[in-house]
Amino acid sequence: MALAEAPVQDNAYVAALALLDRAPMIDGHNDLPYVIRLDRNAKGDVGVYDLAKLHPEVDTDIPRMRAGKLAGQFFAAYVPPNHPKPAGFALAQIALMRDILKRHSDAFRPGLSAADVAAAKAEGRIALFMTIENGSALDNELDALDAYYDLGVRLMTLCHNGTHDWCDSATDAPKHNGLSAFGKEVIARMNKLGMVVDLAHVSPKVMHDTLDVSSAPVVWSHSNAFSLCDHPRNVPDDVLDRVAGNGGVVMATFVPDFISQAARDWHRPVKDQYGKTPEGLDYAKAEQEIERKAGPRPKATLPQYCDHLDYLAKRIGHDHIGVGSDFFGWVNPDGLEDTTVFPSLIAELIRRGWSEDNLEKLAGGNTLRVMRAVEKAAA
Repeated sequence: MALAEAPVQDNAYVAALALLDRAPMIDGHNDLPYVIRLDRNAKGDVGVYDLAKLHPEVDTDIPRMRAGKLAGQFFAAYVPPNHPKPAGFALAQIALMRDILKRHSDAFRPGLSAADVAAAKAEGRIALFMTIENGSALDNELDALDAYYDLGVRLMTLCHNGTHDWCDSATDAPKHNGLSAFGKEVIARMNKLGMVVDLAHVSPKVMHDTLDVSSAPVVWSHSNAFSLCDHPRNVPDDVLDRVAGNGGVVMATFVPDFISQAARDWHRPVKDQYGKTPEGLDYAKAEQEIERKAGPRPKATLPQYCDHLDYLAKRIGHDHIGVGSDFFGWVNPDGLEDTTVFPSLIAELIRRGWSEDNLEKLAGGNTLRVMRAVEKAAA
């Protein structure tokens, strides 16, 4: 993939750099650990991968994270749906992230609480928060949450693209009409531990069920507004209208098909009713056929992304939005190519008239507020 183009060095960009010098920038979701696992040379070996060097073929490395002025980064221990050994895979990814912390202690500080973000920023480092993406990693054992917490995990996405034993996915057929009884026990245990509940990937019914039972604010670590783009991974208005009451945060994401309705519509012929690619489909060949019939794939853009932020700010308030890139080394929107782009994002919002206070909330203030509230609820 291409590196981000040089940003427009206007007054807004200069102001954005100054704002991120004093206010923390936090990204709610990045799949780098899985990228390292899939890398044909590294195969999960952090030392071989060497995050300290530039990796222009993907979107995340230490030089570009520093250029993007990140103060906090949530990295995901992603567990593929239907993996035969989900707990073992999650533990392997947690071990990989712990190795990142060990090998790159000059760049990363362990993120265990909200206070670590300010500490990391003062040290010129980035607070690395470990998360689990897919609650199947519990293997239906509630006490596994305690073990993951003790290993440093501070957020769990309840499911991924597949419905599992206790949680319906937004991109799969439902089996439980939302959360099962065990799923509600999972929410209660996460609240008790001080682990953030993440509703990205879950069905709208699970969103409502969780908002009904959670005693702490929740987040959507990488989801956008369904009203602007009707991908099932985005958050519908009836759920958005409950976010402020919970105190939660929707972290808008950079995934093109979640931003652009045109990109979403272009891909429909290679997606099922739930927005997933059917098993066995030759995806590359199918995309070529779409391009032959419909023309090139429409691009998502930074301005379109900011349209989602504007919509969310108007619908749920500036206190309840954040940023969750979902960087994963794939095709990203124009203007949101890699981890250098966060100042450009802030600059675009400055041009749109966002206040300094609201920009600081978006960049990291709202996420920190949720983390403190989750910590307080557990205490």
